[in-house]
Amino acid sequence: MSLSLVQTQLTKEVAQLAYQHFAAYKEPALQQRRFKHRDILPLLERLRHNPLFDVRVVGKSVEQRDIYLIKAGTGKTKILLWSQMHGDEPTATMALFDLFNFLQLSDAQDTVRQQILQQLTLYIVPMLNPDGAERYTRHNALEIDLNRDALRLQSPEARLLKHLRDTLNPEFGFNLHDQSRYYTVGSTPKPATISFLAPAFDHNQTVNPVRERAMRTIVGMNEALQQLIPGHVAKFSDEYEPRAFGDNIQKWGTSVILIESGGYPEDPEKQYIRQLNFASIVSALHLISGNHYSVYPLEDYYKIPENKRNLYDLLLRNVRYSRYGHEVLVDVGIFREEVDAPHGKGFYHNSQIDQIGDLSIFHGYEEVDATGLTLVPGKVYQKLFTSINDLEPLEIKGLLAQGYTTVQVEKLPESINPLELPLNIISATSRVNHTLTLASGANFMLQDGTGKFCYAIVNGFVYDMRSDLPELFHGLVL
Repeated sequence: MSLSLVQTQLTKEVAQLAYQHFAAYKEPALQQRRFKHRDILPLLERLRHNPLFDVRVVGKSVEQRDIYLIKAGTGKTKILLWSQMHGDEPTATMALFDLFNFLQLSDAQDTVRQQILQQLTLYIVPMLNPDGAERYTRHNALEIDLNRDALRLQSPEARLLKHLRDTLNPEFGFNLHDQSRYYTVGSTPKPATISFLAPAFDHNQTVNPVRERAMRTIVGMNEALQQLIPGHVAKFSDEYEPRAFGDNIQKWGTSVILIESGGYPEDPEKQYIRQLNFASIVSALHLISGNHYSVYPLEDYYKIPENKRNLYDLLLRNVRYSRYGHEVLVDVGIFREEVDAPHGKGFYHNSQIDQIGDLSIFHGYEEVDATGLTLVPGKVYQKLFTSINDLEPLEIKGLLAQGYTTVQVEKLPESINPLELPLNIISATSRVNHTLTLASGANFMLQDGTGKFCYAIVNGFVYDMRSDLPELFHGLVL
């Protein structure tokens, strides 16, 4: 067996073992995406007491939250990893805390662990934008996108990242992000669960030795991940963005690898994607620690399909609909947008109809073949309920069977998380129109030729009326 085949097999095995034994490394304090800066402080304090790590405050956010740099390893090759420069992109932050646990344990992975620690020196910023994390927003407290501030450096967080890059001068940089769950791998229906990129540093997308190292490493990472999630790995667009950190850090001499965590079915908190992220990072660090990225063909980087925004949360196909005297056959693409819940770290959904028409080139996490069915707008029940507690599960089922998707209550209690409300709940003074309209909510019924309702679409969630209905529905306060 050739040296290149031996190395590629080893990289795959490292990723496979990291994936299989992930439960031993997963940081249990982080189970939901919407954690805050204060949630990671006890974890960082715990690392301070381990001589393996050097934990330092290296900067302050706009709102004076501490930004940390964790150093581990003694090797000559320096690696800079940073996550959550966008506050609502926390998947890699969770994976980095899993990496900290991995590095300090002793088990069957000791050979991999020791090679990483002896050959590399890791510099890790696990939350570059703590103010954005506090709000769960992309931007920082100045409402600046840090990844478009690499040139002007108007944000303290951006200045810090530039300073770390310049003073550490790392050979490799890992730019860790989340991307929209609506990207697919090329034109396939598969979500782009992980997307890689070696950012271009000019409009011509020139490949110099710095970028080439990143590209070859990505080829190895892709091969390792394909055995875990076949067909769910894509390449982010190579289009040059002159204001972005990844593009500029590549220009400044550090080989940058962008990892984007996308979507995967039935993984709303991205815990499975977190596991894949962790396995990918471990395999990459091991690959770099032995300088084995050179065995991977550069041309294979261009064979990774580019991601495309071709997904909906719900896609209805071939449904009939009448309006203005016209009966048309359409597809309907629906997004379930996340809205911060008023209490806790949760969220609820606000459905939006994005497109109506021929959506044959698109796909859905969930799809309904509505051939032979007609869309009828949902009705608002006119009886006024005193409170949501007056709604019994059997009554909810009965209302849906009659085509009602929305009910009214006298007062909407502030203490109720809308995620827990059955049906759509509105106040007595609210007015809604469930006509099928772009940018409106998705609340309607699908009926057959006999007038029987086969499906209920409530706030963008589909329920099969031909089977037993769940007692609770995803609600929305309008």
